[in-house]
Amino acid sequence: MEYPDDLRYSREHEWVRLDGDAGVIGISDFAQDQLGDIVYVALPAVGSEVKFMEKCGEIESVKAVSDLYSPVSGEVLARNDSLIEQPELVNSAPYGDGWLLQVRLIDPSELERLLGTQEYKDLTARAEE
Repeated sequence: MEYPDDLRYSREHEWVRLDGDAGVIGISDFAQDQLGDIVYVALPAVGSEVKFMEKCGEIESVKAVSDLYSPVSGEVLARNDSLIEQPELVNSAPYGDGWLLQVRLIDPSELERLLGTQEYKDLTARAEE
């Protein structure tokens, strides 16, 4: 399982990587592993607004349909349209080509409300027990 140190994580298994005044959002390696083979991803439109820990899309796997939650509030600057044709990128590269959204952050202090790498590792370890 991968746990990059440059990310902040939500308890719902989304991650955010700060890039200037924007954040790139995806789901964790743990989440994609739990979901199984991803077959569909629904994301908000560019220009729409997402809010901290509110639903911002859906992800469907062979096992289940799950809601996606935004780990930050802001305006959607970009979405990964490659996932329309290749949703499996979320499985093969959850921290790379499988990213979901890029959002201009409204309130960078929200990042402090997310989990650091060690806290997230501890959370996922308890989930696997």
